[in-house]
Amino acid sequence: MTRVVLVEDHDMVAEAIGLALERAGIEVIARSVTVAAARADTRRGKPDVVLLDRRLPDGDGTALIPEFVGDGAKVLVLTGEAMASVAARVAEAGAAGLILKTARLDELVEAVRRVAAGEVVFEAKLLAGVLDRLTGRVKVAGATLTAREQETLLLLADGAGTDQISTSLGVARNTARNHVQRVLDKLGARSKLEAVSIARREGLLD
Repeated sequence: MTRVVLVEDHDMVAEAIGLALERAGIEVIARSVTVAAARADTRRGKPDVVLLDRRLPDGDGTALIPEFVGDGAKVLVLTGEAMASVAARVAEAGAAGLILKTARLDELVEAVRRVAAGEVVFEAKLLAGVLDRLTGRVKVAGATLTAREQETLLLLADGAGTDQISTSLGVARNTARNHVQRVLDKLGARSKLEAVSIARREGLLD
């Protein structure tokens, strides 16, 4: 079962999201209403996914993304701001996705599932802007990918998650995860989305 920490300070919104997730078989292990509580709940609970509202009473939730990712959690940002600049900021911080508060609950549930499976999930209308803004932020000096890493990169560019990469390459899930991490390391990327953006700029997907 996917385990989620829900970071949302509005009671009505949090209750609706929590019920939708639970009905879909996704366990909400904690609900946090502040930056401080989100940090404590995530460290204690070790969730698969942190569903993170950006605007919290004691600060911007975006600042927590690198910390959560470093602890092994996937981060899906929940926001009412349909701006490429916001999407690029959370992507650069390492979030696996962003979903708008105008989305339907079933769309949010599906986004959580996809992020938990290792996919990158951004609103289609924001994705192009995210890629444009990330391109050029990291310079790659002669990055050389192995044939298997190149295959992995192509699958990432198609939006594949870890499970899909594992199946497509015929390798174990941990092996697929290692391939992805090596691609990110060689490209100097902090997220899968940024890796694809850099690869496009460097002509590695041509």
